[in-house]
Amino acid sequence: MKNKILITVGQRSAIHNLGIEALNDMQCSAIEHCRENGGMVLLSPTGTGKTLAYLLPLLERLQADREGVQAVVVLPSRELAKQVAEVWRNMLTPFRAVALYGGRPLLEEVAMLQGSVPAVLIATPGRLNDHLSRGNLNVEACNLLVIDEFDKCLEMGFLEEMEHLVKMLPNSIDRWLISATDASEIPLFAGGDSVDNLDFRKGESEVTQRTAYRKLTTTPEARLQSLFSLLCTINGEPAIVFCNFRETVDEVRRFLSKNRLHVSAYHGAMEQKQRESALYRFDSGCANILVSTDLAARGLDIKDVKHVIHFQRPMTKEIYTHRNGRTARWEADGSVYMITYDGHTLPDFVPDDIEEFRMPKNVSLPDAPERVALYIGKGKKDKISRGDLVGFFIKNGGLQPDEVGAIAIFDRYAYIAVKSCKVRRLLAMVAGEKIKGLKTIIEPVRW
Repeated sequence: MKNKILITVGQRSAIHNLGIEALNDMQCSAIEHCRENGGMVLLSPTGTGKTLAYLLPLLERLQADREGVQAVVVLPSRELAKQVAEVWRNMLTPFRAVALYGGRPLLEEVAMLQGSVPAVLIATPGRLNDHLSRGNLNVEACNLLVIDEFDKCLEMGFLEEMEHLVKMLPNSIDRWLISATDASEIPLFAGGDSVDNLDFRKGESEVTQRTAYRKLTTTPEARLQSLFSLLCTINGEPAIVFCNFRETVDEVRRFLSKNRLHVSAYHGAMEQKQRESALYRFDSGCANILVSTDLAARGLDIKDVKHVIHFQRPMTKEIYTHRNGRTARWEADGSVYMITYDGHTLPDFVPDDIEEFRMPKNVSLPDAPERVALYIGKGKKDKISRGDLVGFFIKNGGLQPDEVGAIAIFDRYAYIAVKSCKVRRLLAMVAGEKIKGLKTIIEPVRW
């Protein structure tokens, strides 16, 4: 499929750098609309490429001869902020973007902002307000505010922060609001009635057709065992298990790990490093099950999730939609399972005719993942690159290139996925060895 609109040289280069062959109708419409209008509310199902639908028109607005922050992107979570910043980096544009979010020292970000002023800020509301209140940023040149997952950003917990943030961005006359679900009301400070709707949610029917919906009826006493049997039945295919509470996430993770499944847990009470580790293990295939609160239901672009399991029923239709959106992304197929109890009715937003899943009589443990995640105690601040790690583990650890998997490098540490069968020998070979002349810890990830 060819793009149906004229795109700039910079946009074409960015698309090429991301490895994307063509834009979809929603992305083309967003670019065209932003050229002709100041405001926009973009509604589209999860997994349809909304991030690119606002980053590409944003790129078109940036001016190389203009100093200062020109655009601000606000998102409800640090993971989503980091993910969008990574997409921008991979676009290889000539414009600098900086991600600002909680979970790391404010002074560390102040140092990042000194010298070359970024053209784009990608930030969570609270952390951005901190910087603005302290005068760490000059935003006089900013005329565009993008609110991603705006329905979440405008909920009660964020509303006061968003009101303050908009006041601190007095020249951001254009507002783009992005989400998979609509908000009941858009406050005047976020654009109110002055923005036009681009509603592509009719595409949800296509996603539904690629998704198999099933319910698993059990009892409260047997729910953990039923979940375990279901995960064994899907035979190690990547699955996200959603719970409503952090305590339940921890309970489910302990039970499944005790029964020798490879699980990552993810919720807001975990330290940032643990959350990064959990997502890395799951996304890299070192764990094939992610047990999470609804923190993982929005925004995160986790590849190839085959199954979504509602261990606890979602509180609202919006949460149900966002959870289900973790599977059947782009053109892929997926499955959604709702665990329910005898005599309990399903929520109104779940179809009445949902198929009952029949558990096989005999289930067996799925094969363990082919790779194990290793932790390396050095990162970007130590001038460690992906090439450094690959070269080190091939030369010093005796690995073949195809035995090295996904690599993630953070400021002070990194992760690398390696073949499970090679781990013991590899750790013995690299014990005491230096990476770029630096002694460091290398050990399996425990979280």
